[in-house]
Amino acid sequence: MIVNLNNLPVNLMPRLAPQFQIVCDGKYQSSKTVRRAAEANLPTKFGEFRIIGYRSLVSDEEFVVLTRGIFKPESPALVRIHSQCLTGDVFGSIKCDCGQQLEAAMKLIAEEDCGAIVYQQQEGRGIGIINKIRAYSLQDKGADTIEANEQLGLDIDLRSYEQCAEILLDLGLNCVRLMSNNPEKIRALRNNGLEVTERVPLPIKYHQNLTRYLKTKRDEMGHLINLSEGIYD
Repeated sequence: MIVNLNNLPVNLMPRLAPQFQIVCDGKYQSSKTVRRAAEANLPTKFGEFRIIGYRSLVSDEEFVVLTRGIFKPESPALVRIHSQCLTGDVFGSIKCDCGQQLEAAMKLIAEEDCGAIVYQQQEGRGIGIINKIRAYSLQDKGADTIEANEQLGLDIDLRSYEQCAEILLDLGLNCVRLMSNNPEKIRALRNNGLEVTERVPLPIKYHQNLTRYLKTKRDEMGHLINLSEGIYD
């Protein structure tokens, strides 16, 4: 079954059945592009989560999802789409705020006892870890995060979120409260059948080393960042 998105009232989009997904021509189709592959319990320092692995059916990408609580289609749940960041999530780099955002999202979900994080393997806004290190080298010489990508002949942001939305629908979510400062993620979820009822800012104290990086994301990429909230030495 194909449904033309352009002919649908906006208020009907989130009500489409979970098996529908958006495709590049602006239509929904019934074939799925991800499948659930494995799941288990995951105790963390923020409490108990359920960890679920998904595999893409159209690429070699794998997704990890952390969930907590019982999802109700009519009740907006806390959700974050988090792009893999080895340097920030694992090594604690202060060249970005990724690790802090991930931990803040896990903490908020634990406090509300309900929510989901979709962790997608799109390192360095989709350029991969090796190119990301090359970009870091250019940043060491004065380039900002956008200029470094451009000097390498790479796009500024190669990420896509369609399959993340499909995963959320597969989990039984129809409406969400999105933890993000990236308006592209909000648009992507809405364009793929989910209702975003609220954008939830994550409470983070930013290291002063991040000031230029965050200003670039705010001024050049349109991210919703308030730098007056919490810069520390």
